[in-house]
Amino acid sequence: MEKIETKNLIIGFGKAGKTLAADLAKHGEPVILVERDENMYGGTCINVGCIPSKKLITEGLQHADCTDKDALFAQAMQRKDALIGALRNANYHKVADLEHAKVVHATASFTGSHTVELTQGDRKTEVTAEHIFINTGTASNHLQIEGAGGSRIYYSTEMLSLDKRPRRLVIVGAGYISLEFAFMYQAFGSEVTVLEAGDTFLAREDRDIAEEMLRVMTARGIKVVLGAHTERFAEVVDHTTVVTSKGNFDADAILVGIGRHPETKSLHLDKAGIAVDSRGYIVTDDHLRAAPDIWAMGDVAGSAQFTYISLDDYRIVADQLFGDGSRTRANRGAVATSVFTTPTLSHIGLTEQQALKLNRHVTVKRMPAAAIPKAKVLGMTDGLLKAVVDADTDEVLGVTLFCAESHEIINLFKIVIDNHIPAAYVKSMIFTHPTVAEGLNDLFA
Repeated sequence: MEKIETKNLIIGFGKAGKTLAADLAKHGEPVILVERDENMYGGTCINVGCIPSKKLITEGLQHADCTDKDALFAQAMQRKDALIGALRNANYHKVADLEHAKVVHATASFTGSHTVELTQGDRKTEVTAEHIFINTGTASNHLQIEGAGGSRIYYSTEMLSLDKRPRRLVIVGAGYISLEFAFMYQAFGSEVTVLEAGDTFLAREDRDIAEEMLRVMTARGIKVVLGAHTERFAEVVDHTTVVTSKGNFDADAILVGIGRHPETKSLHLDKAGIAVDSRGYIVTDDHLRAAPDIWAMGDVAGSAQFTYISLDDYRIVADQLFGDGSRTRANRGAVATSVFTTPTLSHIGLTEQQALKLNRHVTVKRMPAAAIPKAKVLGMTDGLLKAVVDADTDEVLGVTLFCAESHEIINLFKIVIDNHIPAAYVKSMIFTHPTVAEGLNDLFA
């Protein structure tokens, strides 16, 4: 077995890993970046997550008037594939072409506290590294029930690359990723049914927001069935039946969206003294240290599963290597999220129900999206805007925007919340016209 030494070893070509690799190399430090899947250069977001899903959503919306949905779907997949291929290639070369960096296609497994075995087919190499960074991400949870291995059962990755548009799509699980796929495939003309095992739709959201989402979905022909426990899948020649506690549902394709788990099984973390929590995520401190001179970043570290959080994890680690070490998870501040339904559901801070559980004295502000002139211009009047304000201090505690362009506007409120800017300031802000953002004047009024 070949044995080599390096200053830095990064396992996983995700957002944090690739950005750190480039940073280390530019500082003149040797770094090896290991990725086991050549189709994942750049990470989940670029290859099987944010970018391909948003590209397909955009294609469906931009060509909503197209009557040949099968042709539209095929063309959209081709455009998506071309985009992803170009991005993957660019991301690879952003690291591989640097003087002090090396990209290795191999599976990594710890053999000691700072030794990692790299397997490339029959070839094995033992790498000893002073610093090790783990950025291996997560993968979809699989159902373990009868028929779950059938030919029409898919998970999020496969749903982004179907060869043929399904006429009937059944989605098991009503989480946020599932909702994005529901709107995506509805735009391509599929009949979509979403099955939720629980009795509450979008349990983490305030009821007014969840009810408006359900209304919008129903108006678009997306069927949502609550209390539907999936029992088994029955495959026949021309379709598969989803057998549930609320009846049977026939489908040409079935998306299983029941959460994700960390990609750590092959790493043998115990050999490096790295602990995991009850769900298998790597345990770290607020500086993302998992063990002496070993860090975990991104989804695998239990960070919120967004590429921009993985990027911020890189900043936290890089600040320890090249800065003053002051950045931590604890001082990250408020984090905005967006779900790319139609319209987009975006949120930051506390929901109303969360604020009330904390015994905060709040004022709740609501406004229908239809009240905004720009929403009428866009022909996108569905949705609801909502703000939760501390009634005693006028501090903005949380904002939920279920409206057109909310994924852009919500970012304003990180500045507002992190800097304790009062709601009265937002009420009097000067916005350009006509924009969706100017609706915030009326919301906070």
